Amino acid sequence: MAKVLLARPLPEAVVTRAQALFDVTVRAETTPLSGTEMRAALADYDAVMPTLGDLFRAEVFADVPGARCKLLANFGVGFNHIDAAAAVAAGIAVTNTPGAVTDATADIAMTLMLMSARRASEGERMVRAGAWEGWHPTQMLGLHLSGKTVGIIGMGRIGQAIARRCHFGFGMEVLYFNRSQKTMTFPARQVAGLTELAAQVDVLVVATPGGAQTHHLVGAEVLAAMRPHGRVINIARGDVVDEAALIAALEAGQIGGAGLDVYEFEPKVPAALLAREDVVLLPHLGTAALDVRISMGMMVVDNLEAHFAGRALPNPV
Repeated sequence: MAKVLLARPLPEAVVTRAQALFDVTVRAETTPLSGTEMRAALADYDAVMPTLGDLFRAEVFADVPGARCKLLANFGVGFNHIDAAAAVAAGIAVTNTPGAVTDATADIAMTLMLMSARRASEGERMVRAGAWEGWHPTQMLGLHLSGKTVGIIGMGRIGQAIARRCHFGFGMEVLYFNRSQKTMTFPARQVAGLTELAAQVDVLVVATPGGAQTHHLVGAEVLAAMRPHGRVINIARGDVVDEAALIAALEAGQIGGAGLDVYEFEPKVPAALLAREDVVLLPHLGTAALDVRISMGMMVVDNLEAHFAGRALPNPV
């Protein structure tokens, strides 16, 4: 029976199915695999399920020539923590879990948009602190989202799901920046440049994949082009936004606020962000719903099952 390592605890339904098919080891820790653990996993298991933070870089594969492991079945759609080209060169396939995460992540984007625009977390802190003195007409005035303009960076599955919610749910004009033009069933206009996009929108949503090509894609120049009331929402990868530049833009009043589910040096969150009332901070909740995590886990098992049966992988990267 094939030996499989699950690098994090998963929902019981997923583990039960995996155990019926493979000789499964479930790593109890919730922290990323260490370098030693990654190298041992490649040497000792037929397949490994890594996830966010498990940094399978080229040097890890180089240190385990002739690795026993032939599949990294990633738990999550994002796989920028895996050097996929180096894995393939080492004879190791890589899969991910697209589709299962789309709606849940789009929902978190809308949550952050609403929380930031309507100052929801700031208001909750006021109530919990016993500082609310009662309703009055000019208290906690925020940004009304309906009818505003949203700019989406990255118009893949998740970007399009966000765009649909913005258009149909809030009557927002949708602009987007993407390498290729997309055909959608609702109005959405492609903008050629990031600064041009930033200058036209009330909310700028980062929904592009992570990796070297998108590192610090949203930096000082893009932030400076935004309107003073504009919000930055990041549900992609933390390092797509230059965190230092974001802090500087907030401190200078260049933008009106931010909503973040991811961070450049996750799980570290800068004190400058923690201290600001105009920033909404979530602990990477993008797919944190039980049924979604079960669906993701089942896709991992589907990929594992296909691999060991010699079938085409459902979700190769």
